[in-house]
Amino acid sequence: MAKPLPSPVTYRALAAFLCYPDADVQAAAPAAMAVIRAESGLPAHLVSALEKLAGELAAGDLLTLQERYVRLFDRTRSLSLNLYEHVHGESRERGQAMAALLALYRSRGLELSSRELPDHLPVFLDFLATQPANEAASLLAEAAHVLEALAERLKKRASNYRAVFGALVQLAGERADREALRALLAEPDEDPDDLERIDKAWMDEPVNFGPGEAGCPKAESFIRQMNKGV
Repeated sequence: MAKPLPSPVTYRALAAFLCYPDADVQAAAPAAMAVIRAESGLPAHLVSALEKLAGELAAGDLLTLQERYVRLFDRTRSLSLNLYEHVHGESRERGQAMAALLALYRSRGLELSSRELPDHLPVFLDFLATQPANEAASLLAEAAHVLEALAERLKKRASNYRAVFGALVQLAGERADREALRALLAEPDEDPDDLERIDKAWMDEPVNFGPGEAGCPKAESFIRQMNKGV
């Protein structure tokens, strides 16, 4: 029997967990978790792990949640939520890949704001939610090695965010390319407290330690869309 494909609301629910924590994300977390429970498309251990993350996001101290998010995803490039950064770094190839992805979005009727990077994972998941289920799963599978590498690095940090990436790997439905995964895991896993590296990054290019220039679809829109079941 073929494995059932995830519904659009599943992608949106997981995207909500990966947005910079603010009051809207806190409000969206219980609704996102309710969607994941109702969909029943993930193994019980992943649903349980996502429950822990949702509980943290919904009830945690907002400043603490924000500091943790910045430490993980903004100050640690090896955990960047910009998918092509892991594949192409800051090379010309990344710009070309993002331009191609942006063209795909536009061809399917999605226009991004000036603050949204097309390879930013929450943006990508929001796009997948608008596509036919089989096409969405196929596009997600192309990033499986990046998602699995992020899951492994977050596991090492005992972070409950790991559950989101474990769920995405599961939904991709294919094993990540082992050679590509090994190459990613062989890259330096940066220390967010390495002040010398941070100083160098400040000199080399603008560095953001807040919600991010990548942007993130608004969490309140997730609530509206999930309530509509689309």
